[in-house]
Amino acid sequence: MTKVKGFSLVELLIATAVGLVVLASMYGVFTIQNKALGDQEEIVAMKQSVRAGMDMLVREVGMAGYDPAFINTFIGVTVSASQHQIQADLDGNGAIDANSRENIIYAFDSTNKRITRNIGAGDQPFVENVEAFAFEYLDNTGNATAASANVRQIRITITGRTAKPDPSYSANGGYRTYSLTSVVRPQNLAF
Repeated sequence: MTKVKGFSLVELLIATAVGLVVLASMYGVFTIQNKALGDQEEIVAMKQSVRAGMDMLVREVGMAGYDPAFINTFIGVTVSASQHQIQADLDGNGAIDANSRENIIYAFDSTNKRITRNIGAGDQPFVENVEAFAFEYLDNTGNATAASANVRQIRITITGRTAKPDPSYSANGGYRTYSLTSVVRPQNLAF
């Protein structure tokens, strides 16, 4: 009679315990990596949103004062502490159409944490998850000015934040932030 070889109950229990320890450690690594990936996705989305908003803002602010007919009946940039208004005669008819891209008003909605853009149809969300939005009007020497006619540069700063707080990040209520600043020199404001 031959003896049948196999596993004893003790050997089976030890193998199961070792397998569970390995599985638990793999799950821990997966959980940490998944959280890190989620955090990075939030950060990338925040930075992309701020960059895209700044890019469009810089392009539109760069057109401020555009007046191909040389009628010069508008200023181009209106100095204000609460909003940023730019005007450009894009169709060349000598007048600013208040309900078009010829008259754009940007404002910071601190309640909803976003920048709004108004081209005559009311405030529309422009950039979401914004911690701060600031603009400073500068003259041709780079000094701050309060006179719309003297504006030659605009310093724009957007500080974005992640959409969701990170419980492991203690600063700023768990929201990670990203600031971007651009100085725009609209070429048409010198005329």
